[in-house]
Amino acid sequence: MKYPQIFKFIQIFTCLLLLSSCVSRKEIVYFQGLEQAGERLEENIDKSLKLKSNDLLTVVVSAPEQAAAMPFNLPVMGMPEQGVNNGLMVTGRQQLQTYLVDGEGNIEFPVLGTVNVAGLTRQELQHKLKDSISEYVQDPIVNIRLVNFQVSVLGEVNRPGTFDVRDEYLTLPKALGLAGDLSIYGKRKNVLVMREDGGKKTYEYLDLTNPEIVDSSFFTLQQNDVVYVEPNGAQLQSASYNRNAGVYISIASVLISLAVLITN
Repeated sequence: MKYPQIFKFIQIFTCLLLLSSCVSRKEIVYFQGLEQAGERLEENIDKSLKLKSNDLLTVVVSAPEQAAAMPFNLPVMGMPEQGVNNGLMVTGRQQLQTYLVDGEGNIEFPVLGTVNVAGLTRQELQHKLKDSISEYVQDPIVNIRLVNFQVSVLGEVNRPGTFDVRDEYLTLPKALGLAGDLSIYGKRKNVLVMREDGGKKTYEYLDLTNPEIVDSSFFTLQQNDVVYVEPNGAQLQSASYNRNAGVYISIASVLISLAVLITN
């Protein structure tokens, strides 16, 4: 093979390599055509997180006459803790006890007994407890918090892990933001969300480039959801990359150089 032919081969190979490495906007950009979704974005946002079995709740009942509300509160627990704070010895701290939602969706509430909470939102449970407690206490105030709202984000993201959520409203994009967003090797069109609902495992694949993702019930995440970002083709190929390929490429480069020298 003469030098011009080798040079032409290298040019063609370089062009093919550049073309194969190009990624179109459609493969990367999120929520394409978002302006066409219009008012559907607000209409489809559902912020009503439903309570489930194995949820942990704190419930605090207060009233103008606090003594009357006391029987409806669990005793505050003292947590052992030692240390120095501003020169003062700290020996312990107080912590609210939690209610565990059992497999049948119930909690055992002081005075009221068994209360079914599964399927209710936090606001609905507040109203339910307030109505029941009003039979014993005048003008009760009920504050409820879900304390074990966690989601796990795995796969091709920059910071995979399990994240505690303080707010009760979490969308898929926000969860991915907690994980540092997708890496350049993550598939944006095939993000898996797995969920356990009513003892059954459900899942759905979502396309982050499609604005209609907001129509999915999996767009708004629930407690203990798992998000998995699949690696794209380039990352899969790199995973199966032959460790000796670098050696082979080096040998091929030397042979090509020798061929150029011989033909000159």
